[in-house]
Amino acid sequence: MYFCNKSQIYMLQMFKKLIYKHFFCLSIAVAVSILSLAPMPEIKMAQQVPLADKWAHMLMYGVLSMAFWFEHLHKHDKPLYARLILGGIILPILMGGVMELMQAHLTTCRNGDWLDFVANSIGVFITCGLGILYLLAKRWLKA
Repeated sequence: MYFCNKSQIYMLQMFKKLIYKHFFCLSIAVAVSILSLAPMPEIKMAQQVPLADKWAHMLMYGVLSMAFWFEHLHKHDKPLYARLILGGIILPILMGGVMELMQAHLTTCRNGDWLDFVANSIGVFITCGLGILYLLAKRWLKA
């Protein structure tokens, strides 16, 4: 039997609540992490598309950010803007930077590229813009 003090029990309860509240977003974050660190085969069709790698980065991190926006706006009638900024913008951008550093220093099959980090951030900002447009349209339709 394990014995935990009150602060450890509280931390476990908060961790459980975090996983429950943001399961979809965390699942996408895990998938993005795996795709970022796993060896990727050469795809001939992707070589024909200019900047295919950058488009993939924009899409992955845009979807990650959109997942948080969707979860947050689905669970709250009035959006909490500080949480939207943290979870929908800052954390995905930080994750993109950490993933690029991990690719550069911890893998032999991938290399970190700062242009990939820029593409990650662009995907997040596009999603942010779409989220803001959604909030404005929702407010306009209520008025």
